[in-house]
Amino acid sequence: MTTTAPTATASASAPHARRTRFGFVLAVVAQISMMIGASAPSPFYPVLAADIGFDAIVISAVFAVYAVALLLALLTAGSLSDHIGRRPVAIGGFVLLAASMVLFWHADTVATLVLARVLQGAASGVLISALSAAALDLAPGGRSRTAALWNALSPGIGLALGALISGIVLDVTGDALLDVFAPLTVVYLVLAALFLLAPETAPLRPGAWASLSFRLSIPTGIRSDFWRGAPAIIAGWATGGLFLSLGASIVRAELGGEAHAWQGLAVAMLAGVGAITAFVFRNRRPRTSVIFGTAALATGTAVSLIALAAGSLPFYLAATAITGMGFGTAFSGVVGSLAPRIPATDRADTFAVIYVLAYLAFGIPAVVAGMLVGVFSLGSVVVGYGVVVIVLALVALMLRIRRAE
Repeated sequence: MTTTAPTATASASAPHARRTRFGFVLAVVAQISMMIGASAPSPFYPVLAADIGFDAIVISAVFAVYAVALLLALLTAGSLSDHIGRRPVAIGGFVLLAASMVLFWHADTVATLVLARVLQGAASGVLISALSAAALDLAPGGRSRTAALWNALSPGIGLALGALISGIVLDVTGDALLDVFAPLTVVYLVLAALFLLAPETAPLRPGAWASLSFRLSIPTGIRSDFWRGAPAIIAGWATGGLFLSLGASIVRAELGGEAHAWQGLAVAMLAGVGAITAFVFRNRRPRTSVIFGTAALATGTAVSLIALAAGSLPFYLAATAITGMGFGTAFSGVVGSLAPRIPATDRADTFAVIYVLAYLAFGIPAVVAGMLVGVFSLGSVVVGYGVVVIVLALVALMLRIRRAE
């Protein structure tokens, strides 16, 4: 009896461990895939603007409706997976995301494009907190820092891949909308099906209907650190918003980068270098990551403004790589400092608040920039935008330096 009981226990736990590993990998892959779809439309904006006939303010508006829909979904359904489960939220979110890809595939009017972005934003808002919480729930060996790292890496990896792939496809195929958005439709439907096989980890608290209300809740124990890290989140995501909304136009109009691959590369450099740098810093203290990240954001943004003044695309891309280092590590450092201290029952809610702040910074400044392009030149708006990012990054840097670990 004493020899068979441990064997039986081990054999019973092995399938559970495999399902847990599968669920963790699925949650991370799902986050990356979702963010691929978020940046995939960016290189298309100048092309669609020429084909359909709209200017910079419409590009910013199309980008903004995505952020607004995402925020509304986060504010109303951000904690829904804590009540009804991660799996049903993930399945429903990816089905809705697939529908948005079909609309992008057939985007031939501004209305279709706007509807596609609304559906995509709503789906992403529901998915972000659920997938982030699922990754934390299923972290290998309960290592919350590993989950926090991948939660921070996934946006950068996905944004880089989506923009770069779209840019290349636009240059080499004759039907880029089909070749980009049809495969994404299939990928999202497959992910929805795979979540049927994933383990459920949510606490399944009562009150699902009551949770569908506008509320922002951060656990008391991390509230002060959350607000201390807010300027770093705002500076980084505001930079990302500019690149995803007007980045292709900046490369084309200000730097002469006519090839779509160059336009996609600017976003890929920002997000991809950010993800790589965050991975390199994975074993550093979160405080170190935030200090390095905010310093790199300020430095890279300043150098990119010099590159714009010089009209040098290679110089600008190099500066974007420096900015990307900050984009990745500032956010991952803030998330890494908070995630291990979030109670299990508040994970979806807390990640919803983190991403509400991130996407407010992602969307609002980009919309303002698009509106100002109609009054000032694109170059002047970018300079003003850059100055604001530099100031925010320096404020975040000072706050973190003054704060002991």
